[in-house]
Amino acid sequence: MNFKSLSNQKGFSLIELVIIIVILGILAAVAIPKYQDITSEAKDASARAALGGIRSGVMIFYANQAVTTGTATWPTLSQLETAGTVMEQGIPKNPYQATANAPDSIVTGVTKGTIVGTRGGWAYKASTGELWPNTNVAGENNF
Repeated sequence: MNFKSLSNQKGFSLIELVIIIVILGILAAVAIPKYQDITSEAKDASARAALGGIRSGVMIFYANQAVTTGTATWPTLSQLETAGTVMEQGIPKNPYQATANAPDSIVTGVTKGTIVGTRGGWAYKASTGELWPNTNVAGENNF
């Protein structure tokens, strides 16, 4: 074997590889917390959008009842759950609720922020028209 042919080979030295690995580690350490923030912000935005849609439907139902019957009434829980009555389509999912716990359903709520049972993505108080997430993830009951 000729030593001249070995010295002409091109590639990365061990120090260059270690420097690249360190740089990638630093980038990963900075990017992972940012990704986690984006995930929680996406859930917040999704929950706010779903709540806004349901609340709009409830308010439109309330106003429509006032105009057509002369008596403004909030929809009942069964009316809210029935597609085409308050909401044109089904109830949107609560992104904080596990799929096994029916995130696209509504339960009767008593006090805003108080969780009712273990199932149901949203809690609704028919006497006042209030609606809130039926889960206990920090901060989501502030919408």
